[in-house]
Amino acid sequence: MKETIDHLAVIGVGLIGGSFARAMREAGAVKRITGIDISKTNLEEALALGICDKITQDAANAVKGAQVVFIAVPVCSTIDVAAKIAPFLPSGCIVTDGGSVKQLIVNGCEALMPPGCHFVGGHPIAGTEYSGPAAATATLYRGKRCILTPSERTGNEALEMAATLWGLAGADVCYMEPGHHDRIFAEISHLPHAVAYALVHAVGTADVEGENVLSYTAGGFRDFTRIASSDPAMWRDISVMNREALLNSIDGFSASLNKLRKLIDNSDKDGLSEFFTIAKKFRDGIL
Repeated sequence: MKETIDHLAVIGVGLIGGSFARAMREAGAVKRITGIDISKTNLEEALALGICDKITQDAANAVKGAQVVFIAVPVCSTIDVAAKIAPFLPSGCIVTDGGSVKQLIVNGCEALMPPGCHFVGGHPIAGTEYSGPAAATATLYRGKRCILTPSERTGNEALEMAATLWGLAGADVCYMEPGHHDRIFAEISHLPHAVAYALVHAVGTADVEGENVLSYTAGGFRDFTRIASSDPAMWRDISVMNREALLNSIDGFSASLNKLRKLIDNSDKDGLSEFFTIAKKFRDGIL
């Protein structure tokens, strides 16, 4: 690849897209960045913060001269965005994304690419519970893993370019088949968010003698449920897009929770000790 990209188009200038743009600029990997978003407020903020050189709500015109297009929109909108820009992509353009669901997105976007253009599915394992351009930082991806999900249709040069850009952002790049990716992340990402939302919902709606139960929460509850402060629209879309894998994960979690319930119901101290000890070993193994 060339030392720099002449023109990068970023569709969605919030945390993920804005951070990618900032990282590319800091790495000196791009000469010009156009920010595209449906929100005028986000665009104006991104321009004021120096994330983009130019802003527009017109994605079709914005991608005409781009060598790379990064789509950072809610996963349910990714294919629709790709469909809108596909007729206007210049030959040789590489389109990639940052969504946490891959199989449907890869299948849908690849089918839309015009001759000479390639789609490379991507998922940076980074983020916070905050959103919007103000949350974007050039360091978001440093030391984090980014999974690229090529298929048989992915061009080698396009894959190499995507890997290079994520490397310049500071990410550790690895590769995974799209369906395999979705099954893994249903367990380690999508399920935990669903559980966190469900827990806060259950406690927040609990009727304990008229008390506001949440007013008594301390560090443990707040640490455990931090991710329930994430963007609800994003997690709504992820849940729908990765429906089958997430339902399987919820079923597995429900079975584990039911086992725990039975142990408590039976006052099975030995069983509870074993259950908690096994879980602790798994958790400690992560660290």
